[in-house]
Amino acid sequence: MSESFKGDHQVRVAVLTISDTRTKETDTGGQLVQRLARNEGLELVGYDVVEDDIASIRVSLSEWLENEEVDVIITTGGTGIAKRDVTLEAVKPFFEKEIDGFGELFRYVSFLEDIGTKALLSRAAAGIANDKAIFVLPGSRGAVKLAMERLILPEIQHIRSELTKHQQLDR
Repeated sequence: MSESFKGDHQVRVAVLTISDTRTKETDTGGQLVQRLARNEGLELVGYDVVEDDIASIRVSLSEWLENEEVDVIITTGGTGIAKRDVTLEAVKPFFEKEIDGFGELFRYVSFLEDIGTKALLSRAAAGIANDKAIFVLPGSRGAVKLAMERLILPEIQHIRSELTKHQQLDR
């Protein structure tokens, strides 16, 4: 387990699954994000499943961006190129800063380890909004596992630390 505490406060994560076909009971990707986060010592403070609909995604995202109990938002699903895949279109306008390296590394590692040239179809992304990290992941369990274990969990504490530096300096 990596260091997931900063002072007296765990990294707090909200998980949003975007799917026209999944429910909380059948959402294996979102459930995997939650399990891996808990195993790492992170605190789960929110979970929801919404349809592939820009307005629905933005409502959930807006609520968590305003919630002081949320440090990191991880979305799953809706990142492909099909007409109904609108997660990135819903989330990207919230980004104050993009973390380009996340999407680049995700596609690179996916290409090498998992899916070959199909990796170029992934629109996985990450960014910062309201001092919170947002990760936009594909919905497949393989993609979730790769993103969480190889990219997000090893850096999540460092990311949170960077985002809260100004708060620590103000004290």
